[in-house]
Amino acid sequence: MATEESVQVTRYKYSVAWSAEDDEYLATVAEFPSLSWLAESQATALSGMLGLVRSAVADLSRAGEEVPSPFATRVYSGNIRLRVSPQKHRDLTIKASEQGVSLNRYLNELL
Repeated sequence: MATEESVQVTRYKYSVAWSAEDDEYLATVAEFPSLSWLAESQATALSGMLGLVRSAVADLSRAGEEVPSPFATRVYSGNIRLRVSPQKHRDLTIKASEQGVSLNRYLNELL
């Protein structure tokens, strides 16, 4: 049976892509941007990265440091605060008005 720690590790956001520079597959994980793993196959790259993340999580836990929670299990409010210059704010408000929508809706459509 999987431990809570290993289940969490499998819920992180992994990516495996070909690296022309390294001539191998490169595995990364979004929650730990400083970690990567190179291998000759996609499956081996992912497997190596899972092991590396398990080790990193164990090290952080032993040291009493915070272990990042997976993006997939985090709670999001749906609110994003963004600071722009007053000029940019005015320009966006004008464009939203020209479209006949609120600034919030206009920005949502841009995103």
